[in-house]
Amino acid sequence: MKNSAALRPMEIATVAIFGGLTVAAIVVASVVPLAGAVALIAPVPLAVIAARTRPRAIAAATVTTTLVSFAMAGTGAATAVLSAALVGGIVGDTKRRGRGIGTISVAAVIVGPMVGLLTVLLLWVLVPLRTLVLRALENTVGGTVRWLEAWAPLQPAADVVRSIGTSMVDQWWLWMWVGGAVGTIVSLYVAWWLLGGVVNRLADIPSEDTLDAQTADGDLAPAALPLRLIDVGFSYRAAGPAVLTGIDLTISAGEFVAVVGANGSGKSTLAKVLAGRAPTVGVVDRPGPAGLGRRGGTAMVLQRPETQMLGARVADDVVWGLPADITVDVDALLSEVGLAGLGGRETADLSGGQQQRLAIAAALARDPAVLIADEVTSMVDPDGRAELLQLLSTLPRRRGITVVLVTHRGAEAAAADRIIHLSAGRLVPHAPDWVPRAGASSEVGSSTIPAPRPRFSGVDSPVVLDVDGLGYTYLGGSPWAVRALHDVSFTVRRGDGLLVVGGNGSGKTTLAWALAGLLTPTEGRCLLDGAPISEQVGRVGLSFQHARLQLQKATVGDEIMAAGGVRVGTAEVARVLEQVGLPRMMASRPVDSLSGGQMRRVVLAGLIAHRPEVLILDEPLAGLDPDARDEIVALLARLRESGLTIVVISHDFGALNSVCPRRITLVDGTLAVAADAGRVEPGRSIAQAPVTDPRLWTEGGPA
Repeated sequence: MKNSAALRPMEIATVAIFGGLTVAAIVVASVVPLAGAVALIAPVPLAVIAARTRPRAIAAATVTTTLVSFAMAGTGAATAVLSAALVGGIVGDTKRRGRGIGTISVAAVIVGPMVGLLTVLLLWVLVPLRTLVLRALENTVGGTVRWLEAWAPLQPAADVVRSIGTSMVDQWWLWMWVGGAVGTIVSLYVAWWLLGGVVNRLADIPSEDTLDAQTADGDLAPAALPLRLIDVGFSYRAAGPAVLTGIDLTISAGEFVAVVGANGSGKSTLAKVLAGRAPTVGVVDRPGPAGLGRRGGTAMVLQRPETQMLGARVADDVVWGLPADITVDVDALLSEVGLAGLGGRETADLSGGQQQRLAIAAALARDPAVLIADEVTSMVDPDGRAELLQLLSTLPRRRGITVVLVTHRGAEAAAADRIIHLSAGRLVPHAPDWVPRAGASSEVGSSTIPAPRPRFSGVDSPVVLDVDGLGYTYLGGSPWAVRALHDVSFTVRRGDGLLVVGGNGSGKTTLAWALAGLLTPTEGRCLLDGAPISEQVGRVGLSFQHARLQLQKATVGDEIMAAGGVRVGTAEVARVLEQVGLPRMMASRPVDSLSGGQMRRVVLAGLIAHRPEVLILDEPLAGLDPDARDEIVALLARLRESGLTIVVISHDFGALNSVCPRRITLVDGTLAVAADAGRVEPGRSIAQAPVTDPRLWTEGGPA
């Protein structure tokens, strides 16, 4: 049941995150000597809440942050939080109403003296607190005077400080009043100045829950199907660009529907509308509420399953949020999704593929009428993709659940009953060319080796990466130690292309971070040109698996220039944008307005501008549409032909043939070796290993 008086999920998350920042600033200012200035920024997070949410959210934030601050640092910190909440509320509300510095000035004249007076009244009533504050003031003044008296030329200054200190203690109420008023006025102007930059940065991020239907369900039971969209359009903000335009479609019970289209075409937005998000224009016609997350309503599984895990154990996560009177056969459900026997396992220990299965199990526990899966296979290995597709495609027949699968993979789309093709936010009447027709071969789940490719021509180039006996243990020496890598040995020559493959949880990302120098090996060595890579951070470029975590600047152009360094100007930004298949005018676009695939290409553009000696790419093709994948693969092939050394970690084996003629496979944190192959002896690099060692194989056989 949706309660319009309660905080929405997005508001709860905003209060939790920004309220926590305020508490941190106040506590640091309260307990760390000489850190009092940190309190000046404390109102800013609360101002963000006031600027982007309803008044009840800032009220909730004020109560929670005050209580937490009191528990952590006492009455003084709680009082400081109340003052920060008042300042932040005024500044945020002023920004939300579109008013300017004049309103802040008027508020400063009124509120400043009031806060000072409240401080005096508080100290007047709380005698022990007043005694503590005045004693601390006396000690501070006395220490300053003694330090000044140690230098004869500063004796007059010592006398002045002593006189002021005596006055402050004797006339404490006046000094507190004036100090409180001045401090509040300064805080108002500082918060206003800082909030302007923060709000501008957040302008393209929706301020409300993008999955909120914005309608009151009341006591109505979910009735999500049949679903009909009539001339639906959607924009994330008033007068903003239309993400969807003129969408007319119908979805019925028991269908398996695929939604395809290029990056930025509106697929995820359409999924949110199907899940209950109210459109900007047009009509969504269904018998009753979408019931997102409610039993018998709509369930949604996202690309990053870790963002949906709430329970500490697998079994707990399956039933998290369900009413107590609902009985779920957790063991049977886990067996259905391929997680049999893992009910007692910690959710944090699951691999990416297992996390996706868990997210699907949690969705199925709600017995939904509609299951929306948004790019759920993008971070999963081929075998895992095949298993997930098999599971999703059989749900309509086995359970009568309508499945809507958002995907960039042709074989997944071809398995659906019908395809919804989006282009620039509009429906296209035919499927894209990259979706195979009935009877065509499928790449999903295939782990066979494609046709042979030419051997790398630069095999005699000098060794640039030398990995010997590499191992890495997280939380080493603790009861929670996890050995992610062990006994990994190989070399990479300059200009080479190496593909690192392996199942989810095999240690590929840990290896990528070690090769970039961001992790220092706990065993063995990892060298770049003969020296430890961890001492040469920056010479190896790394593209993270989740691109958004790597983007720090407000606009695309600023991001590329920051990544590239001082030598990169606007002309270079335009050049690298075109290299990665993005128009040069995108340089002015806010980073937060980009799709996931566009963010991934911006990260790659920044790395190219930086000109590293080695490029490490962790899942560079994940989340990209087929045309974008082809563009990135062609770009990487050109970069390698120019002499750049490239190491790619990916589940897309065949797509990277032209970039990476060599492949190594990780299994449980170490390199896989065929049963009939000679093992590499300790201390020997892959270049010295027998050709029977599969770590030297190209796709067509031994190199």
